[in-house]
Formats: sequence, structure tokens, C-alpha cells
Amino acid sequence: MLVDSHCHLDFPDFAPDLDSVMARARNAGVGAMVTICTRLSRFDEIRAIAEARDNVWCSVGVHPHEAAEEGVDVPSRLLELARHDKVIGFGETGLDYYYEHSPRQAQQTSFRAHIAAAREAGLPLIVHTRDADADTAAILTEEHARGQFSGLIHCFSSSREFAEKMLEIGFLISISGIVTFKKAEALRETVRALPLERLLVETDAPYLAPAPHRGKRNEPAYVAKTAACVAEIKGLTPEDLARCTTENFFRLFAKAKRPESVAA
Repeated sequence: MLVDSHCHLDFPDFAPDLDSVMARARNAGVGAMVTICTRLSRFDEIRAIAEARDNVWCSVGVHPHEAAEEGVDVPSRLLELARHDKVIGFGETGLDYYYEHSPRQAQQTSFRAHIAAAREAGLPLIVHTRDADADTAAILTEEHARGQFSGLIHCFSSSREFAEKMLEIGFLISISGIVTFKKAEALRETVRALPLERLLVETDAPYLAPAPHRGKRNEPAYVAKTAACVAEIKGLTPEDLARCTTENFFRLFAKAKRPESVAA
């Protein structure tokens, strides 16, 4: 069984047919998923989606795009919300210098508060980085030296050098549908070099649908397409890749209780 380690089931794209989306995921062999928080003002809706389904968990956090309006400068609110059984990580947080919807300083302040929460609660950090790898690596390395915490780089599309820096601090790397794109050969080469025990797969649905669905709404079922591509890159069967990435997921997100439908 596969785990979609990062999707956004609360987004309006799924409002008309969420039950059908979940059914298609199940039929595609996706036994579990994490619906990711991007705004604290949406957390109640995100948590409700997870509460209603035994194979869905959620995170709590503020996307860097929203740091100006909803960013946090201390971890207390994040820690309070993370007490819920369904909350298994903090984020997505990080830095995005491509769009810069929020000032860089506000992004960095909120990022550090999420790191403090991850360190204190012992839950993984879910990191978004775009056009900001140098600062992302610097902050994570600096904060890790102050006290360890676990986490992952979601929707990885950066350099092998950046990936190796993240591996050095114990992070995992999550691969999205980008790996299936024709022009993503550099990413495929990086994936080929990364250790299998440090890989996860995700959709980032409703964004970044893998080939042959590129340009359409993404959904958790399509993580199977991404996983098949990663399996081919790594010289594995899809079944072996699914087993390994699922084990990686439950090792990192130790708070998640494995559903009966997800074989050990």
C-alpha cells in the first residue's frame, strides 16, 4: 500500500467530490494520506477531514505565503493544536522567495517558530522551499545545532547538493509528480542517487499532477503514478517501492497509527 504524504483535501477543488476522490485513492492502492495545513484559520476544517477518516492524518502550520497574515513568532499555538491525536507534524512551513507573497523576514520568523514546535513536541517538520534553498539550509542547519528535530523536504525539486545537506541533518526527501515531467531529468538523477530509506512520495494535490495527468487536477490516487516512476528510477518493483516508502512514512511520522488496511 502507498501513502500520500502531502495533499490538501480541504482545498475547494475537492469540495464537490471528496468521497469519490477518497474512493479512487483506495482503489489505486493508496492506504493513507496526510492533509496539510497552510493556514491556522483553516485548521478546524482540516482536522475535521482527518477525524472523519481513519486513514487520514493532518498537520498544523502556516505556509510561507501566508506568513505575513497568519505567521507565528512563538510555537505555543502550534503546540496547543498539535495535542490532537490526528495531528502528526508541523507545516507546511519554510521559505518561498519565488512568489514572495510574504516578506522574507516574516517567513523566516514563522519558520523558526515551527522548528521550535517540532523540537519541543518531537513531531516532524514539513518544509516547503522554493528559490530559497541557501537560506532554508542555513536555518535548518543552525537550528539543528541548537537541538535535534526530524522532518522532510516536501515536493523536492532542488539540487543533489541541497538534498545531501538535508540528509546530513537526518531529513527525508518527498518526491512529487514533478519527477515524471519530461524536463525533470536532473531531478530523476538526484532521486537515483538518494538512499531508498530516506524517500517518501506525495501528490501535493490538487497541484502538480504527474504524467499522464499533467495539467489536470491532481488527487491522491495519482501518487501511484509518481511511485511507479520512482520505482523505475531505483530499479525496484512498484510493490517494493510502496513497501519501503510506507515504512519510511510510519518511521518518520511515529504518532500516526497504522490503519489495518496498510500492511506492515
